[in-house]
Amino acid sequence: MASKESQMTATLLTSILAAVFGSLQIGYHTGNVNAPARIIEEFFNHTWWSRHNQSMPDHSLTFLWSLSVSIKDFGALLGSLGVKCLADTFGRRNSILIVNALSVVGACLMFASKANESFEMLIVGRLVFGLFCGLVMSLNPLYIQEVSPTNLRGAFATLNQVSFATGILLGMVAGLETVLGTKELWAMMLSLSLIPALLQYLALPFCPESPRYLLINRGQESQAETALWRLRGLSDEVFTELEEMKQEAAHTQSALTVKEFFTKRSYRQPIIIVLIVNLGSQLAGFNAIINYSTKMFDKANFDEAKYLTLGVGAVNVAFTLVAFFLMERAGRRKLLLTGFLCLAVCNLSMTVIDSVLFLVPELRNLQVLVVFFLISAYEVGPGPISWFIAAELFDQPARPIAMAFTSMLNWGGKFMLALLFPPLLKLCGAYVYLLFTTVALTAFSFTWRRLPETKGRTFDDIAAEFRESEGIPLHNKTGFNTFP
Repeated sequence: MASKESQMTATLLTSILAAVFGSLQIGYHTGNVNAPARIIEEFFNHTWWSRHNQSMPDHSLTFLWSLSVSIKDFGALLGSLGVKCLADTFGRRNSILIVNALSVVGACLMFASKANESFEMLIVGRLVFGLFCGLVMSLNPLYIQEVSPTNLRGAFATLNQVSFATGILLGMVAGLETVLGTKELWAMMLSLSLIPALLQYLALPFCPESPRYLLINRGQESQAETALWRLRGLSDEVFTELEEMKQEAAHTQSALTVKEFFTKRSYRQPIIIVLIVNLGSQLAGFNAIINYSTKMFDKANFDEAKYLTLGVGAVNVAFTLVAFFLMERAGRRKLLLTGFLCLAVCNLSMTVIDSVLFLVPELRNLQVLVVFFLISAYEVGPGPISWFIAAELFDQPARPIAMAFTSMLNWGGKFMLALLFPPLLKLCGAYVYLLFTTVALTAFSFTWRRLPETKGRTFDDIAAEFRESEGIPLHNKTGFNTFP
């Protein structure tokens, strides 16, 4: 049974906002490298000249820049492997604080690279920051979901994506040549993520640990009750939620290995759902648009392509806010279905427009609208939901592994698309968007047939469906048709 409507408390809001400072940093370093790319490449070349008294070969420069950009995603893949160990050993809140140190070290290395004339420091700094990305984008939703009341769980988890999108926009603005993306200031621009990192260290230590972790993982009932009192503030809610957690604890084993996670019968369907939803989100065209929108607009002969790219960032933020307000009204299932279907339509439209753009140049304005619509479709559903749906589908012992799995799929999808999209675009031309259309339709079809609605349901209620049998019943308790 879902709990009744819960009120917002200052401690709960502070806990959520303090946690999402991490995703703000990640978004910032996702958006700040594109505009000053030429200036940083010049730094690479200058450094090479000072060492070898000759210019760096073009192919080496291209390789080093590609490595600098993509190594963050590779580091995130590696970082994902440590989520379970950290989350179960140190707790959700403390783990976020621990991994925040990686962000600080990475930003300091990037900042120091210019003064030390070392592009290696910049690349290592991006790698270290990537480790932070892989860890915190799993730990954040894990902590937020476990401290939030049932009726606000999805909306608060969406704030992680709101913060991430806001960081991307801030990074895009900071990277402009008219702001900080200059030959003199680019290193300082890369260091500005230290501000939210410091704010997190100032705020998060005063927030409570996850009550679910304290009770179910540690068996510390009194500490869990104290944390709930701080988060909820109402006695009826505290005792009701405490009882619900005890019931969940009675149904779950105390520890779980990675092998058991992938072989346990009741986890099969949730694992497949997480796999399809996450790969569908990452490989349905959004990341290609975000990474290559400036080049796309340049190709369409827009004079100020970089400012249109800022428009992409602004739409990105606006529709994550729309998702925040819709998440507990429409539910996860409807938003995912709507998002995947709209992504398919947008990619099909991109195929048609890109194929005839050289014949009808006036269609470039329509292309911009389609790009903006694609961004909005992603952020209303697949974008935010793909990062937290695993936390709702699995019970307490499996949740950290599920979130690590989510992080690996998301960052792996980003990394793979960053590597494959340029050669695919050269090989297939406009028809590359048909591949994205196919991915989006596949994810839509699977979501329609397999994903139950999780809005307004307790963790134990959701997990009970998967415990009952290998599949999900035809109708779940919220009346949504799931399995045929």
